[in-house]
Amino acid sequence: MATLQKIRNRGALLILFVGLALFAFIAEEGVRSLSSSRAESHQRIGEVYGESLNIQEFNDLVDEYVDVIKFSSGSDNLNEEQMQQVRDQVWNTYVQNQLLEHEAAELGITVTDAEMQNIIKNGQNPMLAQTPFRNQKTGAFDIEQLNQFLTQYKTVKDQPGQPAEVLSYYDQLYHYWKFVEKNIRQQTLANKYQALLTKTFIPNPVATQNYFKGMSAEKDVLLATLPYTSIKDEVKVEDQDLKTKYNELKELFRISDPIRDIKYIDVAITASKADREEINKEMLEIAEQMQAPDADYANIIRKSGSTIAYNAMPVRRNALPVDIAAQIDSIAVGQQKGPFISASDNTQNIVRLLAKTSLPDSIQFRQIGVNAATEAEAQKTADSIMTALNAGVPFDSIARKYNQTGEETWITSAQYEGAVLDENNQKFIKQLSTQAVGTTQQLKLGTTIAILRVLDRKNIVDKYNVAIVKRPIDFSNETFNKTFNDFSQFIATYKTIEEIEANAVKSGYMVQERKGMFSTEHNVANLPSTREAFRWIFNNDTKVGEVSDIYTCGNNDHLLVVMLTGKNNEQYRTLESVRDYLQSEIERDKKAAMLQEKMESCKDLAAIAKIQGALPIDTIKHVTFNAPVFLQSAGSSEPALSGAIAKAAKGQLVKGVKGNAGVFAFQVTGEENTNAEFDDISKQNTKVQVINQGIRASSRYIQELMLKANIKDNRYLFY
Repeated sequence: MATLQKIRNRGALLILFVGLALFAFIAEEGVRSLSSSRAESHQRIGEVYGESLNIQEFNDLVDEYVDVIKFSSGSDNLNEEQMQQVRDQVWNTYVQNQLLEHEAAELGITVTDAEMQNIIKNGQNPMLAQTPFRNQKTGAFDIEQLNQFLTQYKTVKDQPGQPAEVLSYYDQLYHYWKFVEKNIRQQTLANKYQALLTKTFIPNPVATQNYFKGMSAEKDVLLATLPYTSIKDEVKVEDQDLKTKYNELKELFRISDPIRDIKYIDVAITASKADREEINKEMLEIAEQMQAPDADYANIIRKSGSTIAYNAMPVRRNALPVDIAAQIDSIAVGQQKGPFISASDNTQNIVRLLAKTSLPDSIQFRQIGVNAATEAEAQKTADSIMTALNAGVPFDSIARKYNQTGEETWITSAQYEGAVLDENNQKFIKQLSTQAVGTTQQLKLGTTIAILRVLDRKNIVDKYNVAIVKRPIDFSNETFNKTFNDFSQFIATYKTIEEIEANAVKSGYMVQERKGMFSTEHNVANLPSTREAFRWIFNNDTKVGEVSDIYTCGNNDHLLVVMLTGKNNEQYRTLESVRDYLQSEIERDKKAAMLQEKMESCKDLAAIAKIQGALPIDTIKHVTFNAPVFLQSAGSSEPALSGAIAKAAKGQLVKGVKGNAGVFAFQVTGEENTNAEFDDISKQNTKVQVINQGIRASSRYIQELMLKANIKDNRYLFY
């Protein structure tokens, strides 16, 4: 009881203690939640209609597209530039699909599974023709081949012990098909939505008749022009003028992505005189090695630092580097030229022509591949196939027996020239290039035997077996270090933008400027590998006036320092960033008012033509409302003038028409209707043209939707 009383006496203190403990617990959980939320926000690559896409989801979409490209093109890797193009395409497609699905959901537009089945069964969608499931004779999509593959895919996946390469191929083809199927569904949804929009552009009779009149009514005029250039005095533009014009035209300056203004110094690192002399010395030694009777060209060229590997396959002239191709016919077989410098790509070169021959540029063939547990079994099967073929059994029927198509295939020089070919591929192409048309032969390729039948050979051309050493005239480490140290010293000495600009030229550097850089761009100063500099520029923590560190970029042959001079994260360009444009618009407005005032007192075109700076009176024929008139004398297109002429009566003097190049006055001298009869055919043709205008307008719906979707693109933080 005493203990209970003590607790009661200290109740307030205990409640406070428990309260603080509970608060600490809640605060701890809040911090964890906040940290988790921040971590999650840092993983967001973008947002559409408030729905975020994280980096992993985006990378999955990119990987899906990359796999499709690799499968359909047969390429193994994509370079950084190609990957950037893929990421752009994936992001743009994602945004458009999100916009479309959002609108379609509100309107109740869907694409059902039954519709998809009908589209695939019909086989007319262009995407289907790009798949491997095609009739070999017609090239059209074949649903039976698709169904056969899907059945085989399930069988292969369910059977244990399948070779890894077989599983890989079936997986790639299956995922390729699912990608095509998904895109057909999205395309169909887009077509439905756009068709709905197009229906809203059905013209009424009044609009149709006005459009017809605008096409058929032509007028001839006498025209007097006072060009803006006739005013030589400077037009004064006040700050208030700029603000007023900015607000008037503000929607023209809407932006969807952050913008930065920068200044920068780009230092290109080049080989010194000592570097060039050292490279030339090494190239002379390589040239001597290549002249040896037993020279191993592949080994010599591999060790030389050449950008071109040796390939014993003969190639056409246009498959050689341009500078080498220009000289190849001046070199006799067995002779060598070089070292010589090619200024076009800054390289030292040695060329040795080993052989010249005439070979087909295109070869049509069929093949059957034979694999077995042992070489003896493979050879036995190949011999059996050859016996059957020699007995007249159709090639494709034998191929089907071994689960192959044996289809007729063309191979061209362009498909393998420039590629690094292994020994088997070289043997394969050499066999096809030299095998006589109509013959069938065996070719052993490692553990496989290929049975090849050559059907046709076209376009016999000269081909060259050339050993080429093409070595870039690179700078040495010593040159790089000296250039870097000199630039570092300059940046360490002059720390502000003002100091850097004031001292750059005398120190051998040039400050360049770039205004209006968008976060959706991919490099700085048109240099590759500037990702870190780009992130620094668009990092919200980077303040205007700051100078970056030195970045090594390009192909590790450029040094870059960036200075941030302006930033804009708003929805519109700033007045200052569009000042020059506003200035020119205001000057034109004021000049137009001055020229209109000069015209006001003139009674006819002759009086206007006497005003200082006026152009001679011109005759303009066949002016219609639907097409802006182009004035040769002013060098400008003038839609406002076309509209004014369409309204004017014959003989009427119209003055003070403000145009793009000046202020105009005119008098209509003649008019006619080229198609005066507004009959049923004319109505129908005009209606079609108005509808086509609507279709073109509806195709721009994506831009309108993007303004409403509050799209956030944070890719620049990741790539």
